[in-house]
Amino acid sequence: MKLVLSSSPHQHVRRRTDQVMRLVIYAMVPGVIAQLYFFGWGVLVQMLIALATALVSESAIVALRKRQIGQALQDYSAVVTALLLAVSLPPLLPWWMTVIGTFFAIAVVKQLYGGLGFNLFNPAMAAYVMLLISFPAAMSSWLPPGELAAHAVTFGDVVSVIFTGFSQSGYDINQLRAGIDGVTMATPLDYVKTQVSQGYTYTEAINHQQFTDSLWSSASLGWSEVALAYLLGGLVLIQQRIISWHIPASLIAGVAVTATFLSMINGDVYGSALFHCVNGAVLFGAFFIATDPVSASTTPRGRLIFGAAIGFWTVIIRTFGGYPDAIAFSVVIMNMAVPLIDYYTQPKVYGQQRPVKQTEGEP
Repeated sequence: MKLVLSSSPHQHVRRRTDQVMRLVIYAMVPGVIAQLYFFGWGVLVQMLIALATALVSESAIVALRKRQIGQALQDYSAVVTALLLAVSLPPLLPWWMTVIGTFFAIAVVKQLYGGLGFNLFNPAMAAYVMLLISFPAAMSSWLPPGELAAHAVTFGDVVSVIFTGFSQSGYDINQLRAGIDGVTMATPLDYVKTQVSQGYTYTEAINHQQFTDSLWSSASLGWSEVALAYLLGGLVLIQQRIISWHIPASLIAGVAVTATFLSMINGDVYGSALFHCVNGAVLFGAFFIATDPVSASTTPRGRLIFGAAIGFWTVIIRTFGGYPDAIAFSVVIMNMAVPLIDYYTQPKVYGQQRPVKQTEGEP
């Protein structure tokens, strides 16, 4: 028997879990293609490693629980978790880190709490947070786009670096991260955060030759293009009624409002709303991460609060915290608040009446 995801009585188009998960995978295709174009074959290799680990881990844990392995794998939930985690990882992350992260997502965050439908946290983001805290240097080692890289990275180089630490030509990850000017390149969020901490203004940081505040500029290192590709896939999910608009809209609004407020206070230090929205994982997280039907809020008002709070925390942690991107932390933080949010935002039952207060002296 296959689990059916629905929100009775408001969801009239009932879809099985495997159908929903497959549609999520299809919607990820534009973003994955954009990542492959800008960041190379490492994205695909990480996806394959994560998929293999997720399927093996899911099978092993389900067998230990004396459940049917085939039924567990057919819902595609392990596949989606693996893909969401893989596309969030640096393309040349060592293979064993990807294995550890994926195993943690499936075995600990998902299965330890009872399997699909019982996990308190988003498995992919909880695993990402675990990896980021455990291996901060490796988790920040993103490659520059191919046209800005000092060394061409072939598929063979990618496989060699992931499994041995060195390319076929003997370059390590730090050498491969160098741009055409020989300077090791960082993501826009990381670079701007570092420059501001060193006394430069936000405007000076984004006007550097590597980065701009333009939505379409190739100098944004491909991040805005990848973000827009995931936006396209996310809109398809809304159109197909796989997710509702509440969380994506409120999350993006939360980022924009918080960033704009800080920018109005001091535009020389704090980034613009556009910069925060199109760099990092805001759009990806808004449509593919925060909308997880299990760990997200389930009421309409609750979804608006849940999404807005994630957007708020994302900008706050990016600005004042120690990590340049903060979607994973924000999602995990708000996952803990979901029971409270849902409790106070439950819609009233039709016909429900408020209790009448008794005045003093009445029986």
